[in-house]
Amino acid sequence: KTAVMCGVLSAGGARLAITGSPGTTQDDVADALRDAGHLVYGCRADTPAEHAANISQVIAARPDILLDNGASLVEALLRTGGTVIGGTEETTTGANLLREEMAGQVSFPVIVINDSPLKLIMENEHGVGPTVVASFLKVTNLQVPAKRFAVFGYGSVGRGIAKCLQAQHGLVTVVEPDPIRALEAVLHGFVVASTEAALRGDDVLITATGRPGAIAAEHLPLLRDGAILVNTGHYSWEIDLAALRATAVSHETVDAGIEVFAMPGGRRLNLLARGEMLNLAGGGGNPVETMDLGLALQILSLRRIALQAATLPAGPQPVPADINREVAQGMVELLCRE
Repeated sequence: KTAVMCGVLSAGGARLAITGSPGTTQDDVADALRDAGHLVYGCRADTPAEHAANISQVIAARPDILLDNGASLVEALLRTGGTVIGGTEETTTGANLLREEMAGQVSFPVIVINDSPLKLIMENEHGVGPTVVASFLKVTNLQVPAKRFAVFGYGSVGRGIAKCLQAQHGLVTVVEPDPIRALEAVLHGFVVASTEAALRGDDVLITATGRPGAIAAEHLPLLRDGAILVNTGHYSWEIDLAALRATAVSHETVDAGIEVFAMPGGRRLNLLARGEMLNLAGGGGNPVETMDLGLALQILSLRRIALQAATLPAGPQPVPADINREVAQGMVELLCRE
């Protein structure tokens, strides 16, 4: 799906330097993009250090515009002192970083695609939610009914996951510190509980917060024997994987998508997809229609940056309203065509 977007950008006259994310890159697609003449760095098996080097190579290509995912390109650009016209950011994780850790440092416009209500509704809730559940079924060969799930975060992604599990008769708890979102979860029929209660009581723990440390080192002793850890956020930092690996007595990979950690005292904890985004690393990604919408928002926002960056304020900002309307109208026509 990303490759199709690259083809559209190339048809518009862009030259591309690209990298993916560890555990989610499709190597055959990366090879095809290289054959098409693009600069492509990285592969599915990249370690975090290798991924950081890939990011540096993209920045070394001296881009004019960034299409970022997790604010990693912006962070590298700021570190090296480079300059660009502007860029876009795809994710909640990246938006949080731009508005918090990097606040006041970004001197160019960055359109945050995840701020679009279209992406929140169609891609995050109705795309990511179902594909996370489908990937869980594929990787584990388990079923949803009667399993106890805890979803950490009740933004649009967490809401989509929780509703999809609920529809398949899973028993779902939501962990959400924001009281407004917590109330919304209660009104949708979910139990809202503390982190500690969820860790002690639930079988499958799914992080969807966009922030580090949703399941931290101090939480690991609370997990029940056989617990399954799943991440859906852009970075694997939502689960403290370093602490998990350091604490485990032993560790084995029993399947391409499942790692089993033997913990002190005899408990066994299961990690899916190396802690990377399960719907991408463990499945086929989001449905085509949802990606059509999200990538249309990307293309039109990148065009706005290319042609009218000087009219936009510096720093992170929402998708322009006229772009939202144009994409929404096109998607309605597509989905309702006779």
